[in-house]
Amino acid sequence: MSPELTNSYNSISPNKVFRGDEAWKDGMNYIPLICKSPLLLGKSNSTYKIRQTIYNDLKGIGINPINSELEYGCCEEDLQRISNIILEKNCDSVIAAGGGKVLDSGKLLADRLSLPCITIPLSAATCAGWTSLSNIYTKFGAFINDKSLKSCPNALIFDHGFVKSAPKRLLASGIADGLAKWYEASLTSSRSNDGFVQQALQMARVLRDQLFIDGLEAYRNAESDSWVRVAEACALTAGLIGGIGGARCRTAAAHPIHNGLTQLESPKMGLHGEVVGFGIIIQLHLEERYSKNKLATQAKGQLIKFLKEINLPTTGKELGIENISSEDLQKVSNFSCNQNSEIHLLPFKINKDVIKQAIMDNISEKTFGKLSDIKIQ
Repeated sequence: MSPELTNSYNSISPNKVFRGDEAWKDGMNYIPLICKSPLLLGKSNSTYKIRQTIYNDLKGIGINPINSELEYGCCEEDLQRISNIILEKNCDSVIAAGGGKVLDSGKLLADRLSLPCITIPLSAATCAGWTSLSNIYTKFGAFINDKSLKSCPNALIFDHGFVKSAPKRLLASGIADGLAKWYEASLTSSRSNDGFVQQALQMARVLRDQLFIDGLEAYRNAESDSWVRVAEACALTAGLIGGIGGARCRTAAAHPIHNGLTQLESPKMGLHGEVVGFGIIIQLHLEERYSKNKLATQAKGQLIKFLKEINLPTTGKELGIENISSEDLQKVSNFSCNQNSEIHLLPFKINKDVIKQAIMDNISEKTFGKLSDIKIQ
C-alpha cells in the first residue's frame, strides 16, 4: 500500500451547514443546542451592523453573547487577549462572524480551549468558515504558519443577505482564491494514488470551470443565480475540496508566494485572494518554463484575461509593490522558498533566485525571458 494511503485523517466538513437567504434564521435556532453564553467575535467596522443584528437576535432567543473584537488579526497578541476574556466570562463556545482572519481566529481559539465553534462568514472572500485550518500572522500581517485543528466548525451559517452586503471586491478576491484550488492541486496531486485526492482534484477542476463561467456575471450582479453559485463555490465548495483532499489539495506555489509577500507588512498589500491570484500567475510561468508544459502559456493568458475582467491585479505594479527594494524582494523569495514551504511540492525543482526573478520581471512587465537562464541546482 502506498505510504500516502496509510494512517490518513480527514476533517472534511462542519457538522451542520446552513446556506441560503434564510440561513441565519435557520442557523440561529440551532445555536441553543450548542451553547448558552458564546463569545461573539468580529473585527471590521463595516460588519458592525450585521454583528449587532446577530447579537440582538441571539439575546432574543435567550442566548447571552459576549462581544469581542480583534485589534489586529489572527495573531498571538489578539488570541491571548481574547482567550483571557473567554475564560473570565466563562464563555461556552465561540461564534466568529467576519472575514478570513476573524474566522481563523475563532476556530483557533475554540480549538485551543476545547469549545464548540460556529462560523458566520460575512463575505465570500475565503473558505475559512469551512476548514479545520487556521493561518497565523504577526500583528503586522506577516504570515507565520498554518495550524491544523482537531475538527471543522460545529456549524457554518452562510446567509446570502449577510454576504451580499460585502463589497464586490471581496467576492473577486474569493474567486481568485477558489481558482487556486485547481491550479495548485493539479500540480501537487495529479499523480496521487489516493482516491480521495483524485476525487478532490476533479472537484477543483469543476470549481475552476464554474468560476470561469459564472464569475463575471456574479461580480456584476449580486441578485443573479450566478452570484449564488460563485459565492457558495468560494466560501463552501473550496473548503470541501481541501477537506477531502487534505494538504496536497491546498497549495503549490501560489499560496507560498502570497505568504512571502506578506513579509513586506505593507499597508498597500492587497486582499488575500488578490495576492494569491498574483501568485497563480507566477506559478503558471514557472510551470511553463520548468516543466515544459505548453498548456501553461495558454492557461496563463486565460487567467490574466479573466482576472482583469473582475478588476483583480495581475502585475506587481497593480498589486502595489512596484517600488519594492531588492532587499525586500529577497525577503519575499527567502520566505516563499524556506525549507518548510509547500512550494517544494512542485513537480520540478525551484529556488529563491527563480522566484525573485519572476516577480521582478512581472513588476517591470517583461516577458519573463530571463528566467530560462537561471540554473536550478
